[in-house]
Amino acid sequence: MKTLLVILCGWSVAAALAADVYQPDPDHTFAWFEFNHAGYSLQRDRFDKVNASVSLDLQNQTGSVEASVDVNSINTGSSRFNQVLLSDAFFDVARFPVMTFKSSRFSFDRLDNVTAVEGDLTIKGITRPVTLSVTHYKCMMHPMLHRLVCGLNATARVSRSDFNLGKYVPLVSNDITLYVSIEAIQQ
Repeated sequence: MKTLLVILCGWSVAAALAADVYQPDPDHTFAWFEFNHAGYSLQRDRFDKVNASVSLDLQNQTGSVEASVDVNSINTGSSRFNQVLLSDAFFDVARFPVMTFKSSRFSFDRLDNVTAVEGDLTIKGITRPVTLSVTHYKCMMHPMLHRLVCGLNATARVSRSDFNLGKYVPLVSNDITLYVSIEAIQQ
């Protein structure tokens, strides 16, 4: 029994060491969303402060990500509209200052490219499963940092009413398209 325990512990440590850990470059990591505003236009707004920890094991085609978004960092281009979205009618930032995403599964193609990231998105204390479809993925040596950097763009569709953000539906679309851009540096 002791031998089995030592083997399992050793395997767990080896598996953990096989994955590379990446930290996001805050100047190149953002989350934004797009919605139809009363049929007049598609509006795009973003969050400027995204933090994440990414673990990636290309050899075994596994990965994980835990991300948090500072809701106060919303940037619509209008301080008045920022305040509306931060109010209790929408994001209720006083009670829910952070949104989170925690992955449950990475999908890869046969060239080791990440194609999707499944996980749980939590907004206003409500958690729903979300699949981020990867539209761009690349890892390579950064020419100035001389370290491996991985970049990823991904998108997903969610219903804002699923997260208690449904004010003014259907005048303002319930369906929201989420976008994520991240460049993460190997640690």
